[in-house]
Amino acid sequence: MNVAIARDSKKFSLATLGCKVNQYESAAIIKALERAGLVYVPFKSQADFYLINTCTVTASTDYQSRQLIRRAIRQNPHADVIVTGCYAEVGAENIKGIPGVTMIVGNKDKDTLVEKILGTEKMGSTGNSTWPYYFPPPSLLPGRTRAILKIQDGCESFCHYCIVPYARGPIRSLPPWAVIERLMEMSRAGLQEVTLTGVNLGAYGQDLMPRYTLEDLLTDICRLPIRFRIRLSSIEPLEVSERLISLMARHPFLCPHLHLPLQCGDDELLAKMNRNYNQKYIRDLINEINLSCPDIAIGMDIIVGLPGETVDAFARTYAFLEELPIAYLHIFPFSRRPGTPAATFPGQVSEEEKRKRSLALRMLDQKKRRDFMARFIHRPIEVIVEQKRDKKTGLIKGISSHYLPVALKRLSEQDANTVKTVIPLEIKEGIILAEEIS
Repeated sequence: MNVAIARDSKKFSLATLGCKVNQYESAAIIKALERAGLVYVPFKSQADFYLINTCTVTASTDYQSRQLIRRAIRQNPHADVIVTGCYAEVGAENIKGIPGVTMIVGNKDKDTLVEKILGTEKMGSTGNSTWPYYFPPPSLLPGRTRAILKIQDGCESFCHYCIVPYARGPIRSLPPWAVIERLMEMSRAGLQEVTLTGVNLGAYGQDLMPRYTLEDLLTDICRLPIRFRIRLSSIEPLEVSERLISLMARHPFLCPHLHLPLQCGDDELLAKMNRNYNQKYIRDLINEINLSCPDIAIGMDIIVGLPGETVDAFARTYAFLEELPIAYLHIFPFSRRPGTPAATFPGQVSEEEKRKRSLALRMLDQKKRRDFMARFIHRPIEVIVEQKRDKKTGLIKGISSHYLPVALKRLSEQDANTVKTVIPLEIKEGIILAEEIS
């Protein structure tokens, strides 16, 4: 199974599932293989070998990972197929059952993936017995307006429904000097926005000596001579401190945007899932954030159909979300992950009931998004102009610091990677139509 790929393989392709951490690591893998003289081609193309960087957060992503593996094998039965990522870490036995897979490299060995592919791995290497420190440098692609910087890996929360701690290991943090160094490099590359990401971003620095926190890092970043926005990826509600809120309120280039994995709004279920907060804590937190940072975009992850989520429990979650002044929801049906406590809990919810509840929350999400966008109509906002066009309107797309999607009238690809002050005019099919202030 673990056979090195021949060095004379010229073309490779890579498909990525899952979170921003996976996206960041995939970009670094592509860059490393290109530096070795290999040629990257789109996944639908004929290649000498295919990489699939998998996700395992739900049963659906496991299925998608297997589908991508089989698709690669169909496209070129003679190609080498390498599977890495979270599903490769916790579901290797399932992957081994797919004929045509050449190599499986879990996250614990991802730091040696490129060497394994190139056949340059050191003799005698038998894999990592501990979780690696894998923080590859950013892949600064020409023409990109926004980028991701991975600064943290691993999670030790062990929420009862979640497989991530088993797939990603314990907390590891990129030292602050290395974060600063990479941000300065990204500034020199002309980027307009960088998202700091991690598996458990708010736990950044817990493994560092002396003690150093995400708030310490952001304070140091605020002193840098950089011009781009800093955005935070998902952060746990219990890790949103008063100091973090204060930093966001005082520094305009820290994007007024927080994404909180709430997961549900019923106190009994939260306790059952090892989420150590309740409705009152979240309500008070959201009010505190909005008081310090008016118009901040707050998004939330919600899991539908957790074991024990009765009709009344779901109704409590729905009513709670309805009342909160938030900008959007990300909705996921509960997925039974073998090895997690919730997989064997009583009160499992049927798939049909999950679909019904998900639909109700998606409709609430649409209302939340539209109501939040409406706050900004006829108010000047700054957007980063991107190269992509909106499929529905045909207009060039942009993104505001509040994470508002904007379609820009009278702008073109030549305006990409610039910051424009625009006036939102109307909301159309889930996007703000705006024009530049002349």
